[in-house]
Amino acid sequence: MCHLQLRTLLFVAWVLGYIAFLLATRKMWTGKYVRSPLARSLFMNMVSESEEAGQETLEWYKCSPDLLGEVVRPLFVQSHLDQDTQAFLRRSIEKSGWMFTQFYHSFISTVLSPLVSRTSINGFLGRGSMFVFSADQLQQLLHVTPEWRGERLLDLGAGDGGVTEVMGAHFREVYATEVSPPMKWHLQRKKYRLLGIDEWQHTGFQYDLISCLNLLDRCDDPLDLLRGIHRSLVPSTGRLILAAVLPFQPWVEIGGKWQRPREHIKVKGKKWEEQVTNLSNEVFREVGFEVEAVTRLPYLCEGDMYKDYYVLDDAVFVLKPVEE
Repeated sequence: MCHLQLRTLLFVAWVLGYIAFLLATRKMWTGKYVRSPLARSLFMNMVSESEEAGQETLEWYKCSPDLLGEVVRPLFVQSHLDQDTQAFLRRSIEKSGWMFTQFYHSFISTVLSPLVSRTSINGFLGRGSMFVFSADQLQQLLHVTPEWRGERLLDLGAGDGGVTEVMGAHFREVYATEVSPPMKWHLQRKKYRLLGIDEWQHTGFQYDLISCLNLLDRCDDPLDLLRGIHRSLVPSTGRLILAAVLPFQPWVEIGGKWQRPREHIKVKGKKWEEQVTNLSNEVFREVGFEVEAVTRLPYLCEGDMYKDYYVLDDAVFVLKPVEE
């Protein structure tokens, strides 16, 4: 009995010490403490809502058309901070203030991170929801009305299905792929039709819209993925909506570790506009796609005890397949 009590006291002391450590380091969370190359590159693009929020949100959507290539320039769609985006930010700020919940999430993440992926941990905890575009922004990109309906949507790497919901409202059948078991549970709970990562290309039917949102830089064979999407779209009318974090920095998570992908896409240019032009004119054309529309949007993620939310710089393309 005494031995059990001692173990219990040691565990409680460890938990209290862990919480004290989190509190002590919360104000010290700066770029110099981020050591992995992936985390460092992401951190330099992350922005907290509390820092000069008004001017900052304007920068999320800013584009210099003169820096875009001649073919891409007339295809740019100007987006703005809208009500749905603001609602997501408010929810994220509220959740980051739930201190005991954030302590619990941090503790579980520390325990599980050597064993499972960050995506699975977020799925298990029900946190880390993403926001790519609102319903209005999607309709503006696709040039459709709120009443428009298509037949089949496929969302590749759908996560918890939050963004799938925005697109799925326009389709009679919604399919999704995901490798994380906890995220699969979220998708099944929302009644989406799950397909295996090697199954979606071999169903015997094609899709009116395929979404590939922030997956290209986390994929081992990105060009092969794009070619598979090209084959799987309904000819002529099918569309791919693709989001890519810029600057483009590909990393793949394998066994809890990050490494460079087997097939590396080299995107030229330093500025957002230059990389958008290079992706449009070279990368997408190589695999049979032509840009129909492109916009600049923030890729938002719910925050934690350190940040209210995180934001990365996204380019969102609507691509149409070009028949060879």
